[in-house]
Amino acid sequence: MKDKSNSAASASTLSENELATLADNIKRWGRELGFQQVGITDTEPGEHSEHLRRWLDKNLHGEMAYMADREALRRDPTALHEKTLRVISLRMDYLPPDVETVKLLDHPRTAYLSRYALGRDYHKLIRKRIKQLSDMIIAHTGDRSQRPFVDSAPVLERAFAEKAGLGWIGKNAMLINSSMGSWFFLGELFTDLPLPIDTPQTTKHCGSCTACLDICPTNAFIGPYELDARKCISYLTIELKGSIPESLRGLIGNRVFGCDDCQLICPWNKFAKPTDEKDFSPRHGLDHASMVDLFLWTEDEFDSKTQGSPIRRIGYDRWLRNLAVGIGNGENSPQAISALRGRLEHSPLVDEHIQWALTRLANSA
Repeated sequence: MKDKSNSAASASTLSENELATLADNIKRWGRELGFQQVGITDTEPGEHSEHLRRWLDKNLHGEMAYMADREALRRDPTALHEKTLRVISLRMDYLPPDVETVKLLDHPRTAYLSRYALGRDYHKLIRKRIKQLSDMIIAHTGDRSQRPFVDSAPVLERAFAEKAGLGWIGKNAMLINSSMGSWFFLGELFTDLPLPIDTPQTTKHCGSCTACLDICPTNAFIGPYELDARKCISYLTIELKGSIPESLRGLIGNRVFGCDDCQLICPWNKFAKPTDEKDFSPRHGLDHASMVDLFLWTEDEFDSKTQGSPIRRIGYDRWLRNLAVGIGNGENSPQAISALRGRLEHSPLVDEHIQWALTRLANSA
């Protein structure tokens, strides 16, 4: 068995050639673990930290207080993990095969859930794979100071992915890859290894296209690269804990968990390929479920069917809140009216949105 203390000592004195070979191995191991791309960069977020500062100063983060509370950690990876020298950025595609997308937008009866949320929660799956990568690195170099992240800590993941050459941050604030579009998750491994860094993506290939800005149902984009989260449907249906502003409810349509419009319209997503990850395949028919059927789930059914799903995080009340809005934007049918009325007196939050939906449907008759 390899002596770990000796390995650690030798790892700290690896030559440039040995570090380059290790970096190539890390990328190969990443692909073997199911990641489509791996890049390496330093710990400086550059202009992105100032962009975050200006965004927070304008209060565009809404109720996401954690964005401001942990800003210092986002600006400096070494404050999050002290010995970090490099950020290994990893990309994993998630677009399920054979799933309807555009045809379901604003459907009068069918719920639209963001495509990333149709299967199992990506956090555990990707974190486990990154931990495996970390273990493989340690097996070859000895004990390291490393820490994996998957959208669970204050990391400027898109900024580091852009610097690592995985794509560019587009006008819709998503990371876009010229070969794969934007239907992917990102994860990071902070490491103390002084690995060679990859060439950053310095050119943004959006050109004069503004399709993502123009298509946004709630006009949440102030301009290119700047999103007012307070109007974003993903924020309204996932992050917002209270009432959805009445002025925005009618614009949400049937989007009951998240929103993909700015990705669906992006020309670069014509290159996206379906994932082979079975855990990202739709569960419980969520890719074509009736809003009324979902609204009729009991709390026990919600808990059972969202187990291991990112949907679980919003809880039952917000699930009903979102669906009430979706039903109110849909078809005036006896089934819809009966379902809404049957949930009255559930909670003040849900009741408010049910009353709005009933009034909207009555006015559309």
